[in-house]
Amino acid sequence: MRKISILGSTGSIGTQTLDVIRNLKNAEDIKVCGLSTNQNIDLIEKQIYEFHPSKVAVMDEEKAFELKKRLRSSVEVLAGIDGLIEIATMEEIDTVVTSVVGTIGLIPTFEAIRRKKNIALANKETLVTAGQIIMEEARKNDIKILPVDSEHSAIFQCLQGNKQNPVQRIILTASGGPFRNKSLKELKNVTVEDALKHPNWSMGAKITVDSSTMMNKGLEVIEAKWLFNVELSQIEVVVHPQSMIHSMVEFEDGSIIAQIGEPDMRVPIQYALTFPKRYRSNWPKVDFTKRNIFSFEQPDLSVFKCLQLAYDALAIGGSMPAVLNAANEIAVEKFLKKEIHFLDIPIMIEKAMEAHNTIMHPTLSDILDIDQWAREFTKGR
Repeated sequence: MRKISILGSTGSIGTQTLDVIRNLKNAEDIKVCGLSTNQNIDLIEKQIYEFHPSKVAVMDEEKAFELKKRLRSSVEVLAGIDGLIEIATMEEIDTVVTSVVGTIGLIPTFEAIRRKKNIALANKETLVTAGQIIMEEARKNDIKILPVDSEHSAIFQCLQGNKQNPVQRIILTASGGPFRNKSLKELKNVTVEDALKHPNWSMGAKITVDSSTMMNKGLEVIEAKWLFNVELSQIEVVVHPQSMIHSMVEFEDGSIIAQIGEPDMRVPIQYALTFPKRYRSNWPKVDFTKRNIFSFEQPDLSVFKCLQLAYDALAIGGSMPAVLNAANEIAVEKFLKKEIHFLDIPIMIEKAMEAHNTIMHPTLSDILDIDQWAREFTKGR
């Protein structure tokens, strides 16, 4: 029996993870020991009665107190970042699904690795901000980091059975989001509602906006560098509007292996939970007679400047990706609140990057300080 905790169980990835567990009940026995949410105590209460975890954490302390009063259960209710860390390091678990959004997931993930828990990773910011530190700690503790993002799961799957063959190129596919083929002029008056209409995927608001700016793909480039131990020059992004080829790996002989499937996050989630086994699922399957067009385009970096900024941050290295990530989080937050325009997002990020003095070998403490600095800097713009 696998025993897991889910950080962010009420979000998009968290709820789909629980859906996978429901559908695996006759194939793989997975016990949910811990759950966490930021504020959504109505949903986590339902999850508690269905999955019977022994502990849950609520980031908002007032909401945690309210949940404690409402529950007709012996579950232990924890609060704040300490609660999140406790959920990530429960003695009985072997795997943590990290699906919280933002750098809030960094410390709980690091502490889970230190306690020798495998990580099913859906939190981009962990590797974007502290990739070298996290991967070194994972190697030191001999644990697996199993990617949940569809693109990184695809690469991970393509590499199975090929680990002795050097990788020539990793090809990350991008849907292009809702503004593919739009000009800068056309993007001037983009609304929040426009940015949240993703053509293929159903995701949380922050990630959906990141997809519309293509920062999501930029963050994935940085993740790929650390997950698969490759250089920036070996990572290529191509726009694939159909979102059927989730990513590809090219080997030295020129052969390219791709992972193909319908755009459904439950597929990579299930693979991360059951690796190395595969089980029958009820998710939609590809009908190639109906899905018979695969097209590819180069991303326009003059329009999608966030992707270029991510390339730049990775090329500079050190603490710069942490600045990129923190500034982006604040800029997206401002956009969602309708305080800035869509095209202001990359401008704000670039200003923070220009103002930062890079630390080439930051500690975890340095990264947290830099993250806070970049947030305050961007808030003040």
